[in-house]
Amino acid sequence: MRILIVEDESAISGFLKEGLEEEGFAVDVADNGRKGLELALDYIDEYDVMLLDWMLPGVSGIEICRSVRKVNQVVPIIFLTAKNTVDDTVFGLETGANDYLKKPFAFEELVARIRVLMRKNTGEQNVFTTGDIQLNIEVHEVTKAGKQIILTQKEFALLELLLRNKGKVCRRTRIMEKIWDVHFDKDTAVIDVFINGLRKKLDDKDSESFIQTIRGVGYRITIEE
Repeated sequence: MRILIVEDESAISGFLKEGLEEEGFAVDVADNGRKGLELALDYIDEYDVMLLDWMLPGVSGIEICRSVRKVNQVVPIIFLTAKNTVDDTVFGLETGANDYLKKPFAFEELVARIRVLMRKNTGEQNVFTTGDIQLNIEVHEVTKAGKQIILTQKEFALLELLLRNKGKVCRRTRIMEKIWDVHFDKDTAVIDVFINGLRKKLDDKDSESFIQTIRGVGYRITIEE
């Protein structure tokens, strides 16, 4: 899943980016309002959540929120700001934000709020299964026949994306957009490396892989009852 952070304080954005990537998200960061607005509108259908500082150089978080809401009423937006009056909170929510978190805040609370908004927005499940493979987002764990399988952060995120779309083809370009940030080299051959990693860790020996390759298009996990 992919998150946009628009925050001009590098210490805060760096901390959030590192922490959210550890949670399995792909994260894009803009350090000013104009860049943030550009990313928000250019990739509006790819972001699952936007985290906006209120006071930004160039274009304010309020302006970004208003611009996004003109073209997209669905993507969850959370304001991260030092403004802390009731009037500020009400104004931010009335502008179109879904939530409002006052600085300083606990990172664990932010992650919890992101998960809640994603569940409301997409009907997010916490547990996904295919055959004897189970992925649990809440505890960030993958098991096969009840035995824990250790995955890297990118492997976990890739498996989550495939399971969310079980039965559908995940195109290579969409995988890149959801799992890797906009600054990553767009050579999609890297996807093959991670798909092979998942297969080695999760496939049954002498059986067809649970991840199907749709040649020239992408990958699919078939539906198993």
